[in-house]
Order: sequence, then C-alpha cells, then structure tokens
Amino acid sequence: QVQLVESGGGLVQAGASLRLSCAASGRTFSSYAMGWFRQAPGKEREFVAAISRSGGFTYYTDSVKGRFTISRDNAKNTVSLQMNSLKPEDTAVYYCAAGGGSGYSRGTMNAYDYWGQGTQVTVSS
Repeated sequence: QVQLVESGGGLVQAGASLRLSCAASGRTFSSYAMGWFRQAPGKEREFVAAISRSGGFTYYTDSVKGRFTISRDNAKNTVSLQMNSLKPEDTAVYYCAAGGGSGYSRGTMNAYDYWGQGTQVTVSS
C-alpha cells in the first residue's frame, strides 16, 4: 500500500514557475514508476509526465515538453514536477500516481495503482 500526498500548488501569473511535490509513504517507493496527471474543469484527466523506478527515464506529454521536469528522490520517497513558463491552459488539479504497469510511460491510467488527492494549480493570464 502506498499513500501519496501532493503539495506546492497555487495561483500564479502566466510565465511564472511552480514546483509540485509528492510525498509517498511506505518502504517500496523505488519499486514504483511515478507519474503526474492533471484534470481541468469539465475535462478528462490527462497524462503530464512519468519517471521510471530508478529515475533514469522520463516521459512527457507534448504540451509540456521543454517546460516541465519530473524528478524523484528515492531516498526521500518523493517525486517532483518543476513547472516553468506556465500558461493559463496549465490550470488544473494535478495528481501524482504510483504504478508501473504496461503503458505507464504513455500515461495509461490503468498502469497506476495509487493516486494522491490532488493539488490545484491556477495560472492567470
């Protein structure tokens, strides 16, 4: 069992940066690939980024490539999402997830077993 708690969301202006963090409980954090997803009002939850168990491989949806960076610290049981050059269209609730099943790198939600409660990111124009 893994419990995930996100933090770091907030209200910023377009062009600003935010760093989201996700703290995981349990001793098996390094056995899970991790992902970030987001859900805007009235829209389906979508994949943002993923990172392999060791942290050696990262994956991003096209709309955030070059702006967002996912990283993890297995010693501290944390995964982070550095978000730069934020745009109003990045406004959403951001969720971290733990898993590693087939398709995790493509953002297949069924590949993730555990989810956090989400943190709100609002980007004003």
